Amino acid sequence: MPESSATRATLTRDAVLRAAVRLADEHGLAALSMRKLAQTLGVEAMSLYNHVANKDDLLDGIADLVVAEMALPEIGGDWRAALRARAASAHEVLLRHPWATGLIGTRINVGPAMLRYVDATVGCLLAAGFSLPQADRAWNALDSHLYGFTLQELNFPLEPSEYASAADEFLPRIPADQFPHMNALAQLVIDGKHTGIADFSFGLELILDGLERLLTTAED
Repeated sequence: MPESSATRATLTRDAVLRAAVRLADEHGLAALSMRKLAQTLGVEAMSLYNHVANKDDLLDGIADLVVAEMALPEIGGDWRAALRARAASAHEVLLRHPWATGLIGTRINVGPAMLRYVDATVGCLLAAGFSLPQADRAWNALDSHLYGFTLQELNFPLEPSEYASAADEFLPRIPADQFPHMNALAQLVIDGKHTGIADFSFGLELILDGLERLLTTAED
């Protein structure tokens, strides 16, 4: 069906990008094409190029929209609490958009939301007493944990409820005389004494502890 002049008039870059996010959420990033997006919006594909330069511009735009959903860390006050809240918000957002972690982590992101996000993070660390190079390394370490953990959580082939049964199934393949530590760990999961579930906050706190030691050493 040919697009109407009213449709063309109401189409904006923001509307295009938000429709692309919805499409990626529903069908995955691989399903996102200019043709499919145009069909979703009820316009001709060429109309999209009035609002996005090309597919790369589209991908950069939807990545920045996702980052805009992440809470900015507060500058000043308890820096650990601010970065903890930042990480929790980002993790929640990335789980809500399963395609976004790989996209954000593999592009040079210079959209306005990402720039605000990084600037606020660096500002939080500077206010805490870190040097600019330390702040740069710190936020990269935090985000490496965030992206890596999220990708693993999204792609791990087992649900938490399946861990015990999976451990029981694999136990014969890890005999105690050859793999004593893995066997003992699997037995804990089977017996319900350990969940085996990876904990996002565990790694986050290790990083924050290390940063605090770095800060304390610099102050001494």
